[in-house]
Amino acid sequence: MVFNIALNHLQQREEAEEVTQDVFVKVHGKLAGFSGRSNIRTWIYRITVNQCLDRLKARKRKKRSGFHLRFFGDDERDPTATLSDYDHPGVMLEDREAVHALFTLIDTLPTRQRSILILKAVDGLEQQEIAAILELSVKSVESLLSRAKANLKQKMMDNEGTAPGTSSKQRSS
Repeated sequence: MVFNIALNHLQQREEAEEVTQDVFVKVHGKLAGFSGRSNIRTWIYRITVNQCLDRLKARKRKKRSGFHLRFFGDDERDPTATLSDYDHPGVMLEDREAVHALFTLIDTLPTRQRSILILKAVDGLEQQEIAAILELSVKSVESLLSRAKANLKQKMMDNEGTAPGTSSKQRSS
């Protein structure tokens, strides 16, 4: 469960494995302080999502610093080049490109919309459980999910005309 959540958020097996390890270390360290106000599964989900969001923020900082280094000529290498390609064991090889394109679009959504969409559509959680994990109201989850779907649909439509392999004739029809 933890690995799948991390993999769905990060789309990189190595990072998902690291986050999974970090989550269990954190769960072990804080288990004595677990109050039982929520389901333990919800608590672990919350820790996992937070770890993933922290990792994504760090990845963005690393990309930004890499740009500055390249721009100012301090370092020749690209720090983002070490990030692996999309690698999800649950996706068939022939579907990998399409799924990668979809997750690339999902990654452009605002953080909360992206998390809610992944938890709902990919992990199959109910809105009440998502609300508990993200510490939001059910109404907020419904609203953010609706906006995430609308934004993703718009991004897919915008991207459809620029997809590789589509001819100008196909785009105009």
